[in-house]
Amino acid sequence: MLDPRVKRFLGALAAGNPPNALQATVEQRRAALTQLMQFAGPETPVGRIEDRTIPGPAAPGPTGPGPTSPLPVRIYTPLEQAADALLPGLIYFHGGGLVAGTVATHDSIARALASAGACRVVSVEYRLAPEHRFPAALEDALAAVNFIGAHAADFGIDGAKLGICGDSAGGTLAAATAQALAHADAPLRLALQVLICPILDYSRMTDSRRELAQGFLVDQATLDHDLLHYVPAGTDTANPRISPLRASDLKGLPRTIIHTAEFDPLRDEGRHYFERLAHSGVAVSYTCHAGMIHLFYGLGAVIPYAKSAFAQIGGEIRAALA
Repeated sequence: MLDPRVKRFLGALAAGNPPNALQATVEQRRAALTQLMQFAGPETPVGRIEDRTIPGPAAPGPTGPGPTSPLPVRIYTPLEQAADALLPGLIYFHGGGLVAGTVATHDSIARALASAGACRVVSVEYRLAPEHRFPAALEDALAAVNFIGAHAADFGIDGAKLGICGDSAGGTLAAATAQALAHADAPLRLALQVLICPILDYSRMTDSRRELAQGFLVDQATLDHDLLHYVPAGTDTANPRISPLRASDLKGLPRTIIHTAEFDPLRDEGRHYFERLAHSGVAVSYTCHAGMIHLFYGLGAVIPYAKSAFAQIGGEIRAALA
């Protein structure tokens, strides 16, 4: 059953007569997400916030890789932790369909992860489509994780306790990045991946996508709109770097925590990923939050249950990175 508070919130949104997502411009999509994230509620207190830049992926040039473009990151230190102490770390990629969202719009989620997980969170400002289509965001994610992993102590992070996290389309990036690292001959090995209501398969329709295609915050039209702007025409969306659920080999991935919501059209792909990871021998846990919708965890001002969800997620992060 849909949570009563969630039902009232969805009713209020519908009463506003939102435009058809497929007809919206990218600017309208971004503005709508920014407005939606104002329902995040009071800021979770943290000990310190620091903005930095790190090297981005090398740009291709006529004679080889060219100079990198810097990637902004925001570092969150939980309360009662010294700025120079080595803590477990979590690299976070925000949601927004890979066309919307920023470190600032998802500040509340990063704060909650740092506080509940007792870890230092590094939130990455990756490039968005359509200005930068696939694979730009994934290249940024890989560059960020590799750099932070190689310089973990400079971020106050214990490199042996470094995880990756993403919500919604940020979960796409987190999952694809974890797969790339697991299959690469590289020294960096993540200790954890956390996927919150992730988008994991852009290529197929699941039962939950059909059943919840409209009226549950994220419509199929919104997903179609974002995909249209994210991938170049003619791109095979079954590519695992776009749809991580379609990867043929999931062995070697880090311990994984997956959270979905009962009334989220993305629910089934999160559950299917859990099942495939478990079958592949990956240590994995799965929670489906009853009565909840997509992004419920980021809407604490209208969905108080978000606080309870973060308490659970944070406890799982603490245990995994202990």
